[in-house]
Amino acid sequence: MRFDQFTIALLMLRPDAPVLDEVAAAALQDAHMAHLADLHEAGYLVAAGPLLGPPDREFRGLTILNVDPERARALKEQDPAVRAGRFSVQIFPWIVPAGAMTFGPTRFPRSMAETET
Repeated sequence: MRFDQFTIALLMLRPDAPVLDEVAAAALQDAHMAHLADLHEAGYLVAAGPLLGPPDREFRGLTILNVDPERARALKEQDPAVRAGRFSVQIFPWIVPAGAMTFGPTRFPRSMAETET
């Protein structure tokens, strides 16, 4: 049997995350979303989104990338929210039977304002 390999990246809220005012938090979120859109446009990212739940939860986001784990870590560590110390990244290789996961063309929003339209 053949398998397809992806890399899962989990964004974790750091316990020592900086406290940001509303304006700075919104700007950082928009930079984070633009980074995800850039990764998608470059062909590295196939799916991403927040993990919903209570606001004090540790797990914040999940990303599926079609690159090896080392490359995925390097790409995710360039995320402005990771660089700012808000999130840490956990990386996991993931295999599924070939063809089990397919991803159609889409466009990722570059800011929170784009999610509201």
